[in-house]
Parts: sequence; C-alpha cells; structure tokens
Amino acid sequence: MAVTREQFDAGLTYDAYKAQMTRNREQFEQNEKDLQLSAEDAQAFAKLPQRVNVLALAEDWCGDVIANLPIVGRIAEASGGKLNLRILLRDQQPGEQVMDEHLNKGQYKSIPTIIFLDEDFKEVGVWVERPESVTKLREEKRLALYKAHPDWGDPSAPIAELPEAVRTQVQTASAAMRNETKPFANAEVVRELRELVQGATAKQPA
Repeated sequence: MAVTREQFDAGLTYDAYKAQMTRNREQFEQNEKDLQLSAEDAQAFAKLPQRVNVLALAEDWCGDVIANLPIVGRIAEASGGKLNLRILLRDQQPGEQVMDEHLNKGQYKSIPTIIFLDEDFKEVGVWVERPESVTKLREEKRLALYKAHPDWGDPSAPIAELPEAVRTQVQTASAAMRNETKPFANAEVVRELRELVQGATAKQPA
C-alpha cells in the first residue's frame, strides 16, 4: 500500500523533529556538522528535474537514525527545496502503519527507512538503515578488534553478557572505530541517496 498524502502531511519537518528529540540530540547535531557534503553532490540534488517528497521513519534512540538522518536533513537543505522532507515517528501512528508496509526484508522494522515519492505520491525508491558497504567494513574492523584483544572472548557473544570491565573496553573501542569510519560511512550514504534519487527522477517525465 502506498504512502498517502495525508500520512506524508502528518510528518514533522526536520527542525520540528529535532525539537521533539528527548535523547541523542547533541550527537545528532554533531553528525550534521561532521558531514562533508561536496559542492558537486549538493548541486546534483539541487538540479534534480523535479521535486521529490521524502518520508523518513525514525526514533531518537536508534544509532542508525542518529548517524544517517542528519545526512538526509543536510541534503534536503542543500537541495533548495527539491527534496521535500517529512519525518514520522516509527512507533506512533501513522508511522506504525507506514512501517508495517515497508518492513526490511519483509520482517524487520529497520530505521531509518527513507521513502522517496514523486509529486503524485507514487513511490519511486526506498533506502533502509545504512549502506551494506558500511556494515561490511565495520564488521571486519570489529572482528579485528576482538582478534587483537583475545581476552574479550567470543566476538559472537552478546555484549550484555560480557563482564563489566570488558564490556566497557569493547564499547569504547567500538565507538572509536565508528568515529574513525564515519567519513567513509557518510560518503557512502550520500552516494547511495544520490544514485537512488537521480535514477528515480530520470525515469519520471520532467
């Protein structure tokens, strides 16, 4: 079932979404500032042949939302109105209904889920969570950390089951690794969004 105009209009603007955040806003805004958006990329979104409505499903407790929704917000701003962004909270209506109709692999309520719609609200593309290339790189680096610290134990063990001292070490190292890979991750998000939107609008009559 398609996203309706009424569901889209019920979404928060980007600034309104930030204003209602109860956690992680400082990190969210830091991630906005950390994005290096090239003039070429900004121009690519600003020169889209027609406007695209963009509906994001998000919650402020989700790490992928905190990492990637600021990128969508910056791109929308740079597009000069070509990307018309609204945000629904995944766990409240009408976000719940939209989420149920856009499950990742038909079963997961992954966020952020970014739905691209043409001016008639026909769906032209969906982007979910994070790039596969980022997942792969960070998993390789996570396994390398465990290999370098055999005292951490089995890398497949749930982090909650680790002794507190080890858990703290893993969390600190993981946070540093995510920060180190952020430029690559941000660039991959921008690349995928640009390819998706340019591909979708190229198929639409101008």
